[in-house]
Amino acid sequence: MIVPIPPVVPPGRMGGADQPVFGLASGLEVRPWRVDDAEVLAQSCLDPDVQQWNRPGSLTVPEARDRIARWRKQWQEEAAAIWAIAEPRGESPVGLVGLGDVDLAAGGAEFLYWLLPAGRGRGVMVDAVVRVSRWAVDDLGLHRLRITHSVANAASCRVAAEAGFALEGTMRSALLHADGWHDEHLHARVAGDAWPR
Repeated sequence: MIVPIPPVVPPGRMGGADQPVFGLASGLEVRPWRVDDAEVLAQSCLDPDVQQWNRPGSLTVPEARDRIARWRKQWQEEAAAIWAIAEPRGESPVGLVGLGDVDLAAGGAEFLYWLLPAGRGRGVMVDAVVRVSRWAVDDLGLHRLRITHSVANAASCRVAAEAGFALEGTMRSALLHADGWHDEHLHARVAGDAWPR
């Protein structure tokens, strides 16, 4: 007799709750994207670093509104959890952090993140990745989180390492960027790994 393996995280645990807001040590906060953030999201696609490493394409403001609405729906469907990184009190976002490819049954997800120039150089992304990781592992109950990035993207590699994601290896010719195929690093943290200080 085959005994089915129960889901790592029961359905409804994520989408049945409001998407949380987290304060960061920098004074910024991690909060859900809002419709009035659409102009910033559209403008972010023009940033050369965001475009190079995240491949967002180009977005009009109406398309950005649609994307924000899709992120809200993906939260409810327990497929993704995407946040804005912003000053508190309703200020415009300076970045994005989130989990894509969420698989509650298997207990895993993959990080996505970028910062605009106004958010860079302050350790904000490491703080945001650690805070979202703590929620994903300790509160939601995921078992494994991963970060992948081009081996040429030194900034993302630093974020992953400083946030406590072990480098597990290099995936050859794994992602197509505008300048061709890139090898990618694979970093991960699993439940029980030590949190960075």
